[in-house]
Amino acid sequence: MSAQNPVFIPGPTNIPEAIRKACDIPTMDHRSAAFGPIFEAAKAGVKKVLGTTSGEVVLFPATGTGGWEAAVTNTLSPGDRVLAARHGMFSQKWIDLCQRHGLDVQVIEAPWGEGVPLEAFAAALAADTDHAIKAVLVTHNETATGVTSDVSAVRAEMDAVGHPALLMVDGVSSIGSMDFRMDDWGVDLAVAGSQKGFMLPAGLAIVGISPKALAAMDAGGLPRCFFDFRDMLGGIYPYTPPVGLICGLAASVEMLLGEGLTAVYARHHRIAEGVRRAVDAWGLSPCAVSPALYSDTVTAIVMPEGVDGNALVRHAADAYGVAFGAGLGAVAGKVFRIGHLGSMTDVMALAGIATAEMALADMGVPVALGSGVAAAQEYYRNTRSVPDAAAA
Repeated sequence: MSAQNPVFIPGPTNIPEAIRKACDIPTMDHRSAAFGPIFEAAKAGVKKVLGTTSGEVVLFPATGTGGWEAAVTNTLSPGDRVLAARHGMFSQKWIDLCQRHGLDVQVIEAPWGEGVPLEAFAAALAADTDHAIKAVLVTHNETATGVTSDVSAVRAEMDAVGHPALLMVDGVSSIGSMDFRMDDWGVDLAVAGSQKGFMLPAGLAIVGISPKALAAMDAGGLPRCFFDFRDMLGGIYPYTPPVGLICGLAASVEMLLGEGLTAVYARHHRIAEGVRRAVDAWGLSPCAVSPALYSDTVTAIVMPEGVDGNALVRHAADAYGVAFGAGLGAVAGKVFRIGHLGSMTDVMALAGIATAEMALADMGVPVALGSGVAAAQEYYRNTRSVPDAAAA
């Protein structure tokens, strides 16, 4: 793998030089007066990215999985029922985490390539007249299949029947790259990770907590220590924080807000659409079953019968020094994934498309070299309005 080539995996993402340098600091006393302003700036910026003015933010030394565990253990009690859909690898992992904590998970099965099954959720919520369901889990962006679900629609179904359950959202591969409105959508717990839209190394679990979730925390909760919100909200880190990553996070949110969140989301959509145009030109299809579900951070591409997507990923790494995402779980070998989130520009995307095209041809897929690149070029040329601020 060449360190000079950008990666096209859906996380960890490419790290801008300014953020890498922000993480590269001498040892700092995290109890000193110097660290406090950096920590507060990082949290304040994350609140803006999450779209919350009423919620709190905690930053754990962990990854998104740690954020899931923190959300669950701080607000739910042993035996509580949660409602979740299984429609991809990461929705499955969150279900597994809940089951390991002794929660009663009401699982609704959906095909991989589909989003959250709204009608089934609505029926389950309406039938739960005694409000046994204490939390509804939503994977906003299913990274394994390149599917984005409508969080606001889930909230609307909950409100339609007056259901008081907490709404927990996995936004690990969406927050910082796609529109996310914690307050407007009534999200009670929002989970993100540093290694995706925030363009940092892995190592921070970022959790947004609504006032309603804070009240649930006070009412009970599963056993927890390292992930206890109460310790994290005390004003001082309860243990040694990852100071370099938090310095990088402060730089990251400054970069995102400097570009403007609307511009960040538009850039991601535009780059993703160029990738999708390339996929269509190759005669292939996304795993997501309809355009309304297409993700703007990762595209999972269905391989022709008899062609192993994971073998293609290995070949691209060996032959061209470029990383793409392998298929996971039920779609292992059936898809390969192009990540296009975080630090990404037209030029970078075109390099990934060109490399994927060569790898497809090498694997015997009948693609015309240059077809996908040309389709993406045409789209990028005709939709370019202003230079990407992130490239400046």
